[in-house]
Amino acid sequence: MEGKTTDVYFTRTIKILKERGKLDTHVVAEITSGDLPEGWPWAVLCGVEEVAKLMEGRQVDVYSMPEGTIFRPKDYCGFRVPVMFIEGPYGQFCVYETPLLGMLCQASGVSTKAARVKKAAGDCIVVAFGIRRMHPALCPMIDRASYIGGLDAVSSLKGAETIGMKPVGTMPHALIIVLGSQVEAWKAFDELMPPDVPRVALVDTYYDEKIEAVMAAETLKDKLFAVRLDTPGSRRGDFAEIIREVRWELDLRGYRNVKIFLSGGLDEYSVLKYKEAGAEAFGVGTSISNAPVVDFAMDIVEIDGRPVAKRGKLGGKKQVWRCENCMVDVVKPYNDTMPKCPKCGGKTQPLLKPLIKNGEIVAELPEPKKIREYVLTQLEKMTLEQ
Repeated sequence: MEGKTTDVYFTRTIKILKERGKLDTHVVAEITSGDLPEGWPWAVLCGVEEVAKLMEGRQVDVYSMPEGTIFRPKDYCGFRVPVMFIEGPYGQFCVYETPLLGMLCQASGVSTKAARVKKAAGDCIVVAFGIRRMHPALCPMIDRASYIGGLDAVSSLKGAETIGMKPVGTMPHALIIVLGSQVEAWKAFDELMPPDVPRVALVDTYYDEKIEAVMAAETLKDKLFAVRLDTPGSRRGDFAEIIREVRWELDLRGYRNVKIFLSGGLDEYSVLKYKEAGAEAFGVGTSISNAPVVDFAMDIVEIDGRPVAKRGKLGGKKQVWRCENCMVDVVKPYNDTMPKCPKCGGKTQPLLKPLIKNGEIVAELPEPKKIREYVLTQLEKMTLEQ
């Protein structure tokens, strides 16, 4: 790796330190975040596996929270929480700061937004629909981070391949328009798609949503899994009321098992609202794929065993201790003994664990499914606002 995606001031730093004989200065650099975007109280750490692959072979040690850890930017006492630190000769990783932060910042923003949407959705199905809003080169990262954050499936072929799952999707308006009618499209989909593909009928192309929903149910009968409403915001009116109307008309005709699947302009707050109105599945795109980044920064906090720090940061290598019962974190100097939980008095566990030792990856790099399970377990103890 040539490090060409770095900022130029790092290549200038390398040149200066080399000329002054300081390139191999032993440092500890930690990664912390400032305030989280949109007032989020917590975030999901994502991108750790990519960082491991980036730093593999460099003569450094890297300690990190496990990928999928839900963290707050400050601990119980108000100290910044490091999610990772790197220790070794500064010249070994100087130019990699820019790509490393990019890997963590964007993936963590996506996974956090996905986790918030899943928290709002509860047991309802949520599918990642957002790759069309971003450059296609980012598709694997976006879908992986969305799935890790808790979403149930992804729509893209490459994203599904990345997480080891089958892609999930419905049908576009284009299919209905090209075939000439809703009924013809629904029948063709049912006839030609494999049996394991759920029959989800798009029901807002030409007529009122409740009319098309009934048409779809009467066309596909008990093979219909769900009706999908993708109504643009400009035509919705009271969308919650439309959902209730669709639910009523389906139930009235005996189609109680047909779910209502929503997509188009959704986020955690609209998902919560429409779930209460009767929606049972969601395709969420732009709000997740275009999620604001978590603003991580890397700062040197120790040189040759001596604590240092710029203004606004705390010197010295640190450990983060967590009470798993209370989800409370405490930051302490690295060699301090285990603190008790300041909230319940119980035991705490260290969160920063070896990821790389002397350039070799030593931590398990779990499959996305396992990371997602870890996120969902923690989500049970979190709320959207705290």
